[in-house]
Amino acid sequence: MFDLLFYSLIGVVFIQLLYYVAVFGNFSFSKVVKTNPKRIPISVIVCAKNEAENIKKFVPLLLEQDYPEYEIVLIDDSSTDETLDLLEEFEKQNSRIKLVKVVNNEAFWGNKKFALTLGIKAAKYEYLLFTDADCYPNSNNWIKEMSSQFTMKKSIVLGYGAYEKIPHSFLNKLIRFETLLTATQYFGWAKTGKPYMGVGRNLAYKREVFFNVNGFIDHIKLRSGDDDLFINQASNKENTTICFSKDSFTYSMPKTSFAAWFTQKRRHVSTATYYKSFDRMQLGLFFLSQFTFIMLSIILLISQFQWLFVLGIIAVRYAFAWTSMGFAASKLNEKDTIYWFPIMEIALLFTHLNVFFTNLFSKPVHWK
Repeated sequence: MFDLLFYSLIGVVFIQLLYYVAVFGNFSFSKVVKTNPKRIPISVIVCAKNEAENIKKFVPLLLEQDYPEYEIVLIDDSSTDETLDLLEEFEKQNSRIKLVKVVNNEAFWGNKKFALTLGIKAAKYEYLLFTDADCYPNSNNWIKEMSSQFTMKKSIVLGYGAYEKIPHSFLNKLIRFETLLTATQYFGWAKTGKPYMGVGRNLAYKREVFFNVNGFIDHIKLRSGDDDLFINQASNKENTTICFSKDSFTYSMPKTSFAAWFTQKRRHVSTATYYKSFDRMQLGLFFLSQFTFIMLSIILLISQFQWLFVLGIIAVRYAFAWTSMGFAASKLNEKDTIYWFPIMEIALLFTHLNVFFTNLFSKPVHWK
């Protein structure tokens, strides 16, 4: 039996190395390609629901972007706080701003996709850049950096939506490590030619891409997925590229309690079950290989079966994984999370297991 477990460990580590080197490495070991700034007009689209405090702080930052021609489409999705009043005031004060007011619709009540669809239709320009109401750009070159990746063929640009750092917080490091791992995965697969998701905190595409797949209609009944499910459906090797220069990042405040973050993760995991078959398979295989690696390593070390060889296999796996994730972390300004890599990996693994089993018995809550 231990012989079988030993050879299984070798097989699992081989699968892990394929991910960390052959797939994730496409991003981790790549370089930022300098592109010439474009002067294409851009519509920045922000959907807000009860985001008054964030609107006060972040809309002014969007207005400070160093870009010649852009508008900001602000969508109020039936807010019950001061959000609409603030948006109306911003619209009066600045000609760049266009306000879209969403009234509750019985068929689409509380559905962010319905609100975003109205915003996309109202946008003046063909090129669309999305972020959330609780996000802010890392620099005043955000639009310039993201739009520079558009070409005649590339009509979808996947960006990085980071979270702010909270000193001396293990939860914050775990959240940012998970964000780093997710980005390394979708950037790596995009560079491999198999893009499968993006994040609405930082995402750009041409409006024609939206209408070519009939918008969100295929998953309109699902409250989540306006970003990842849409990209899963619309992206391909030819039309998708990535942007990871530091000036292109957006930032938002992460959850500060495990319960709130756990609820957020439940929404994300439930959406992934609607991905294309290959994408579900590769995500599932990566998770299974992580879990199996941890369990087999523990069993074989406790039993002391070929323990020197087992330690060597474990060391090789961590050397490649740590190196790949370390280069990715350097690109995405998350290096401090990598110092904790083994602990973060195990904590995240068992959090995802908990999320999976919790979602089996109850449905997660979605858009506010």
